[in-house]
Formats: sequence, C-alpha cells, structure tokens
Amino acid sequence: MPPAPPDSPAQGKAGPEQSASEESDVLRLLGEEASVSRKTVETGRVRVAKVTRTRDHPIDELLTRTNVEVERIPVGRVIDAMPSVKEDGDVTIVPIVEETVVVERRLLLKEELHIRHVRTTERYQQTVKLRYQTAEVTRTPAEQPAADNDAVVGSVAKRNPEDT
Repeated sequence: MPPAPPDSPAQGKAGPEQSASEESDVLRLLGEEASVSRKTVETGRVRVAKVTRTRDHPIDELLTRTNVEVERIPVGRVIDAMPSVKEDGDVTIVPIVEETVVVERRLLLKEELHIRHVRTTERYQQTVKLRYQTAEVTRTPAEQPAADNDAVVGSVAKRNPEDT
C-alpha cells in the first residue's frame, strides 16, 4: 500500500502539538529511483580505402576470323516456283527473285445490243384552253367630245381627225 499523503487523516496531525508517542506509530518508508541517460563516447576510428592493383597474366589463344565474299551473278530467267536456298560445298546460293507484272490485251465479246425500230401510231386527244385577243374599233364623230363613259374596253379611239 502506498504511503498516505501528508495532509491525509490516516497519517494524523504531524505538527508541534503531536507527541512523541504518536510519532512512533508512523512508519516512514523510503524508495530509490534510477535515471538512465546516454552519452556517445568515441572509442576509436576506422578508415576504409579502395586500392586497385594489377598483375600480368599471359594469354595464348588462337583467334579465328571469317570473311565473307559476295558475288552477284545475273541470271534473267523466268521460273515457275520460288527456288530454295542451296549449299554447294562451301558456297551458299541464295536466289533473289523479283515479281513482275505482265499485261496482255485481248478482245472479249461480252454482249451484243440488238436495236430494232418499231413505228406505231396512236390517237392523242385532250381538251386545252387557249387564250386570244381581238381588237374592236369604234368611231366617234368629231362634233362630240369623247367622254370617259364612251370608252369601250378593248376599243381604240382616234384622237386625231386627220387620220380618217
């Protein structure tokens, strides 16, 4: 059980009025605490360096080199099928082909057109309206002046008496 705080009633009054007998009833407990801290201490140093060294080692090997000679031989011949690659001793023969277009013209009679002239006669009847115009001439004597009421639609009146 932890010790009671100094103001608690379990401890009683601890003061000048407290007698020696009351103080003997109180048991005081002590405790220790530990604290840990860290410190860096240099105990030594390390130096790392790379060193490259060489040594002589003799090599005795045979090296082989292959040179290729290419010779073009023109052929110019018509063939029916694609030839394959052939081996003739130490010579490899690779055929090179080219596809060409051959154009040929022929006349082909596809069809014929037969054209006949057939003459027929038939009667055509239809009623149509036609418009036409006529001129009516009315003469007025010179003694009477022409009035607006005398004018007839479609008629031509002479205004100059000398034209008669």
